Amino acid sequence: MKLYLNGHNCRYASEQMLLTMFPDERPEYPEGTPCGDFAELDLFEGEKRFTAVCRLCLGGKTYIGKSYASKSRMVSELTKARLIQRIVKLSFYRAALASGKPKPVWGALTGIRPGKLLSNLLAQGMSDDAALSKFCRDNDVSRDRARLCLHTAHAALSCADNLREKDVCLYIGIPFCPTRCAYCSFVSQSVEKSMKLIPDFLDALYCEIEATAAVIKKLGLRPVSIYVGGGTPTTLSAEQLDTLFSRLESEFCLSDITEITVEAGRPDTIAEDKLEALKRHGVTRISVNPQTMDDKVLEAIGRRHTAQDVLDALQLVRSAGGFQVNMDLIAGLPADSPEGFAETVRKVLDLSPENITVHTLALKKGSAIMLGNTPRPSAEDVGKMIDFANSSLVGAGYEPYYLYRQKYMSGGFENVGWQRGGTANIYNICIMEELCSIISMGGGASTKLCLGDGRIERIFDPKYPLEYIERIDKIISDKQKMKEILLWHTN
Repeated sequence: MKLYLNGHNCRYASEQMLLTMFPDERPEYPEGTPCGDFAELDLFEGEKRFTAVCRLCLGGKTYIGKSYASKSRMVSELTKARLIQRIVKLSFYRAALASGKPKPVWGALTGIRPGKLLSNLLAQGMSDDAALSKFCRDNDVSRDRARLCLHTAHAALSCADNLREKDVCLYIGIPFCPTRCAYCSFVSQSVEKSMKLIPDFLDALYCEIEATAAVIKKLGLRPVSIYVGGGTPTTLSAEQLDTLFSRLESEFCLSDITEITVEAGRPDTIAEDKLEALKRHGVTRISVNPQTMDDKVLEAIGRRHTAQDVLDALQLVRSAGGFQVNMDLIAGLPADSPEGFAETVRKVLDLSPENITVHTLALKKGSAIMLGNTPRPSAEDVGKMIDFANSSLVGAGYEPYYLYRQKYMSGGFENVGWQRGGTANIYNICIMEELCSIISMGGGASTKLCLGDGRIERIFDPKYPLEYIERIDKIISDKQKMKEILLWHTN
């Protein structure tokens, strides 16, 4: 769709609403007089307020949406920028509703972390009912989604209360998998093609670990959580896993670590000797991710394992003892149906994992699903899947503890982590709610420095293993950049 922005440069905000209300459209920014189908987004400054107006033209008909923001609320440049972006989005949203577009389940919200808005309201002293009402009113969100956010907001506030000023989480990225799943947008190399890169990759990773630990010690930061993701970290051998954790233990002070998570997402990578190695190093949580318990769906997404393999892997984990288990499911996979997904949910609940994460399929650019013509469930069917999962998890005693959204999600839904028995994962809450800095190492790792007042600085490691190996000197020099950023904002 053609977009015309006048009086502002809120391109990102405009595109986010375009994706929300017109998910099949992509933005264009032509010059000249608007014609055909387009959205013209104007911003006007008055004496006491800013006014955003959207003129949406579709099929020869014009629809108007308006929104306002008082200047008295713009107490800083950051607040001003956010309020202007908000009213531009709202004007576009209201014009789209006027044109007959259905109301999304998340209303006018386009952000990744809707729970942060509710957390802020609760932190201001609002009651649950008052915060829910304002959240729904301001953002046109359904009560069901708002209640999900309320649970996760309370989990975030509880987690924040237990964090100290210099607490950080550590992330290690291992970008290897046995095969690449059809829906995957994470950058991971198929081990079938790149097994020979693993030793050199690990050598480079150990150099980055050493450099990172030196900065953390210099700044007096306190690691409280470790998350090893990927890819699939258990693609590594037991010996390689043992060496990796030994290096972490020798370089970092881990006396205050309260949890260590390892993504063993692919059941075909889980073995007894690997579990023994992880247990020796104090790993507390393992993800065994079926995504689905339907063999025909597993085949359609290229997992190359069966539902029985998941059961066998979980039995190995339970036999090893001492691990909390997370299991990931994805609603909206090709070849799946509401009935099939419901059966998957029932089977996973019968396995009683401490955590269950229910994802909505994100139609990311570059995945095999997007590159082909694989049939997928409709947005309506995805909604049925999500609703069944939510009601079933609540009925089984689980509570939502973190929630986030992504671009291009089927039906515009969400990803939700569920826990029971007080087993919420600190890392997941911290990264989604931006409660503390995430110091990351490894392939495709993203360091996120939380600097206060909503300010975030990010430093990215190269995505591909070969690129990571070749650029390790630059990666290590970036650790000095990280130190300078943190020193600047703490002095």
